[in-house]
Formats: sequence, structure tokens, C-alpha cells
Amino acid sequence: MSNAVVNGLAGAGGGIIAQIITYPLQSVNTRQHTERVAKKGGRSLPPTGGTLVQILQVVRSEGWGGLYSGLKPSLLGTAASQGIYYYFYQVFKNKAVAIAVARKIKGRGDGTVGVLSWLVVAAIAGSLNVLLTNPIWVLVTRMQTHTQAERKIMEAKKEALLMEASESNFIGSTLQEKLAQLDATKPRPYTTLHAAREVYNEAGITGFWKGIIPTLIMVCNPSIQFMIYESSLKYQRAKRETNKQGLNNVTALEIFLLGALAKLGATVSTYPLLVVKSRLQAKQEIGGNILFRYSGTLDAIMKMIRFEGLSSFYKGMSTKIVQSVLAASVLFMVKEEIVKACVVLAGKCQKLNIVK
Repeated sequence: MSNAVVNGLAGAGGGIIAQIITYPLQSVNTRQHTERVAKKGGRSLPPTGGTLVQILQVVRSEGWGGLYSGLKPSLLGTAASQGIYYYFYQVFKNKAVAIAVARKIKGRGDGTVGVLSWLVVAAIAGSLNVLLTNPIWVLVTRMQTHTQAERKIMEAKKEALLMEASESNFIGSTLQEKLAQLDATKPRPYTTLHAAREVYNEAGITGFWKGIIPTLIMVCNPSIQFMIYESSLKYQRAKRETNKQGLNNVTALEIFLLGALAKLGATVSTYPLLVVKSRLQAKQEIGGNILFRYSGTLDAIMKMIRFEGLSSFYKGMSTKIVQSVLAASVLFMVKEEIVKACVVLAGKCQKLNIVK
């Protein structure tokens, strides 16, 4: 089995485990991204409650299942994304290493891959991953924000009913009955198939690639992440070699910490694009007011600046930092352990074949 396939499978396995552990934080964070709050007096209003408060609100109103809405397609998306990304990343990494070695033989360079090469390798792998898996993440975003969107739609219906009542002099009891009926209405069951139909009915097949522009730009996130990770790992291994401790003695805890450092740097620098992407992929009725609906990436950016202020680009950032750093740390740690296990297993199989 090639190292590209091994890394692809290991990345998928690590991604699934990380996703299950951190999914409630991811679900709440997506809701934070898509919550529209107009600024007043020139300032954007702060979010209501912290992450823990919002988690408890979801549990109270929707049950524990509300925190895991969209988990199934999310796990599929994670497995596909991590598998595709790590496979192509390893393929292009192997080529970059081969080119570096060839340059050394010709007397150019020291035989190691430079920072720019790591960025290019990660960018190519990330772009292929985005183009192939974006439809899955559109569905996940829809499912994570469905209840939030339904609540906004219900609030709009109540406002319309109250306005109609004031204009046509409804009898008080009639108005109360209609309001009670709206309050008693529960959100429709919302499956992956429902989300797919909704996206297709709204925008056709191209709807599954909503948010593709900011997502492609966000390819620089894993590029930055892997640049920091590979550079730090290279430094740590060189340090081990200098101390004559061996090349493979980088511990799981050190991998965890290096993964956390890499993801933290990448998340802080690219977070505004993540917010724009989530808003484009969510159901547009979630905003209620047509001024908060977006026709494209530039329209979303301009309206967010105009109506909500620059702080809207950093909504839920603390939640995302905790979720993504924890997820990346678990992913890197699990992936490296799976790769090590595969190498050991391959070595044992080779010895058995030699004995035979």
C-alpha cells in the first residue's frame, strides 16, 4: 500500500474521531456565524450569551440531538475531505521531496522542501478537496442552521400577523388563537434529502457549490496550517537527531501540541472567510430582512460591513478556536499513530514474507 493511500486513510480516520468529539462546538459555531444582528448607534450589538450558554439553550429548546444535527453528512464530509486532502497532499509532497533531492544532486539546495513548496503542495491538495466535497458541506450547514432558520421564519410570520391585525382590527381572541397555533407549530423533520431538495429548488445544481469562492480562498488556511506544522515537525525531528534520540521519537503529545499551534495560526488569519462561507451556504430566510440576504460573496461582505460592522466577521471566533484547535490536535495525533501502526504492520508482514 502506497504512503499516499495510508496517509489518506489515516487522515479520514483521524478526522472522523476529531469530528465526533468536537461536533457540538462546530454546530453552535455555525449558528453564531449565521445570526444576523444589525448594529445600532454605529456599533454592532454583542452576541447573547457565551458558547456554554448557547449550548444549553440548544439543549433546552431542541434536546441533545440539536447539537448533533447534520452529524451523518458531516462525518461523510469529514472522511471524504480528510481522505482526499491527505491523499493528494502526500502525492504532491512526495513529488516536492523528489524535486528537492534532485536539486541537491545537481548542487542546488540542501535537499529539503522549502516553506513556499509546502504552501503550494497544501494549496493544490486543498483546492481539489474543496471542489470535490463542497456539496456535502452545503448540506451540513443547512442542517446545522435549520432550526434557527425556522425560528426566524416563524418570527416573521408573527410580525406579519400582528401588523395585519392592527390594520384590520382583528378580534383579540382570534389573534391569540393564530399566535398560539404558530407557537405550537414544531419544526419540520429535516433530513439530508430534504436539505438537498431545498438547495436544488433554490438554485439548481450550482446551489451545491454556494460559498465556493471564499472556500477556495480559505485553501490558504490548511496551507498556513501545514506550513507551520511541517516546519515545526521538521525542527523537532532535527533537534531529536542532533541529540541522537532518533528521528521517530516525536511523541503523540508533541504532535498534539504542534497540531494545536498550526491550527491556531491558520484559524485566526482566515476566520472572516469562514463566516462569509457559512452565511452563503445557510438558508437565506435565516436573516428575515431582505437586506441581510446575499446574492454572492462580494454582496455578503459589503452588507455585513454596512449593516453589522466589522465585528460580524469574527462572530463566534472563540468557539471556533477551541473547536478547530482541539479537532486539529486530535486529528494529527490520531493520524500519525495510525500511520506508525501501518508502518509497523507492514514491517512485520515483510519479515514474515522473508522467513517464508
